[in-house]
Amino acid sequence: MAAIVPVYRPNAVLIEIIRALSAGDWEMIVVVDDGSGPRYAPIFSELRESQLQGLSRIEVIAHPVNLGKGSALKTGIDFVLRAGLHIAGVVTFDADGQHDPRDVLRISERFRERPQALVLGVRDFGGRIPMRSKLGNRITRRVMHAVMGRDLADSQTGLRALPAALLPKLLTLPSSGYEFEIEALIAAQHHGVEVVEHPIRTIYEPGNPSSHFRPFFDSMRIYFVLLRFTLISIVTAGLDNLVFYLLFGATGNVLESQVGGRVLAVLFNYFAVRRAVFLSGERHRILLPRYLLVVASNVCLSYAGIELLTHAFALRVFPAKIVAETTLFLVNFWLQRDFVFTRRTPDQI
Repeated sequence: MAAIVPVYRPNAVLIEIIRALSAGDWEMIVVVDDGSGPRYAPIFSELRESQLQGLSRIEVIAHPVNLGKGSALKTGIDFVLRAGLHIAGVVTFDADGQHDPRDVLRISERFRERPQALVLGVRDFGGRIPMRSKLGNRITRRVMHAVMGRDLADSQTGLRALPAALLPKLLTLPSSGYEFEIEALIAAQHHGVEVVEHPIRTIYEPGNPSSHFRPFFDSMRIYFVLLRFTLISIVTAGLDNLVFYLLFGATGNVLESQVGGRVLAVLFNYFAVRRAVFLSGERHRILLPRYLLVVASNVCLSYAGIELLTHAFALRVFPAKIVAETTLFLVNFWLQRDFVFTRRTPDQI
């Protein structure tokens, strides 16, 4: 096992954490200084010197400027992969004192029992927890349930174990900030990786001063990741309805207009959701037939809905199309999430 610690402007507790962890069975502990600046250089120098005192192999990597937590994690993952270690995976954790070193070791042990799974260290959000953390977890939990189809108690925890097979996939994720950890879970979901939850202690200082999380800005970046499907669907619907409106005005034929609008929408939507929503690198020959089957079914259901609404409820064609396809929105998302863009077995990673 290797450990990766993203660090930005740490205090002395970082040294204590690394010393406590060095007694564990680690091939390597990688500390990534995410542009902390000269003021914090003595802390990182002491970490480098710790290796000379018989502790675990400690590597300190520095970003010249602050690039974000996701970038720091990817730098650490890249370093571990380039080192050529024969490891089952890596454990990542935060350096602000919110993770007890004993819990880091417990997550490592839990991962050794399930080396193909992604193990989350789940905090208890009851009791005296900062309101911004409680509220943020509650909202994110609901949205993640919709996106992933399962309820995760703590999707934003920084303490997690990642299987080796997933690591190269994570390097391709575009995110650089806190949203990287959400994208990692979505990537795991759509590569067929099991997610295991394990309870850990919840440690918060009064006011949570050591956290660099910006509640509004960073939360918006996280929710944008989770709501990309809706945004792409809105653009897709705009293209589809525009072409439908133009073709129906020219031909007066609902089915021809429906097919014409959907062809253009499919060309945009398939590539957009594949890369930006479901983070799938699966081959087109596997994904495309499933996707087209969903599209064909969607066209038939939408056409049937339009016919029903225009004849039974006397709606005009264009409003009937909006009502029918709005109704199908969630069904379409669930089918793409669970049928089209999800791998069936983890050995396909």
